[in-house]
Amino acid sequence: MRADAKRNRDKLIEVAHVVFKEQGMNAPLDEIARRAGVGPGTLYRHFPTRENLHDAVMQAWVDRVNVQADKALAHEGGAHERLVAWFEEYVELLTQHKGAAARITASLGDENSPIKTKCMVYKDATERVLENLREEGALRDGVDGIQVCRLVGGVATIADQAELDDDAIRPMLEVVADGLLA
Repeated sequence: MRADAKRNRDKLIEVAHVVFKEQGMNAPLDEIARRAGVGPGTLYRHFPTRENLHDAVMQAWVDRVNVQADKALAHEGGAHERLVAWFEEYVELLTQHKGAAARITASLGDENSPIKTKCMVYKDATERVLENLREEGALRDGVDGIQVCRLVGGVATIADQAELDDDAIRPMLEVVADGLLA
């Protein structure tokens, strides 16, 4: 990729991140091109579909998922505290872009979703946390990673749409954690 094309692509991703945060994941693409100082043709050359742009914007954010899962696993305290710590990180990551929590949660398990790989990163990170708890004997039998992702994603969707603060979110996450632990 030429240097100017890479600069345009990077600028489009940076601006899209801001616009999606302000207006949601369905913000007008022409607005993103305008703010990035490029024409719509340049945007569509780099990102032929809205999903391609979503994918690029989400990549940097998804890169943080495993780091945050490791952080939750290293969290001081018992199984409940570690699980809630992961859930809080999960919600924080999902709500960074307005509308992303609902989009990702609805796409979990959908093999045809254009953001399938991003969803799998969340599921795999959650499975790592759950496996750690299973090894300790702290997790109830039959707890499935994708179902946990959907539960926590539901809390994240409510938090995103209602613009709830951490004090309103944590009690919901504690209820979910209580239901998962043996």
